[in-house]
Amino acid sequence: MRDMLRGKIHRGRVTDANLEYEGSVTVDPVLMELSEILPYEKVHILDVTNGARLETYAIPGTRNAGEICINGAAAHLVAVGDIVIILSYAIVTDDEASGWTPHIVRVDEYNRALQPLMAQ
Repeated sequence: MRDMLRGKIHRGRVTDANLEYEGSVTVDPVLMELSEILPYEKVHILDVTNGARLETYAIPGTRNAGEICINGAAAHLVAVGDIVIILSYAIVTDDEASGWTPHIVRVDEYNRALQPLMAQ
């Protein structure tokens, strides 16, 4: 079995950091669908701006709002305007891994998906 990258939102811009929320990252549902990240799925967040790395789970925000909001304690690690990468993984067999293609979504400065969507 292998852990493989399944979904990625590449270089999103944090639009809010909410300490009062219990936890998670709120993400525009369009980006979640394109990257195949499901509601409540565990994700890793890599902050390109400051180097922080954290785990949480994704929840859908407002469709087409470009929202990426870091919630709860993680809001201490990430600031509004930071550039982040959001990753999800899948555990697959060696046979599945040999032809594996992740769902990668690159976004613009407003967290809108850029075309074409490409695997790395």
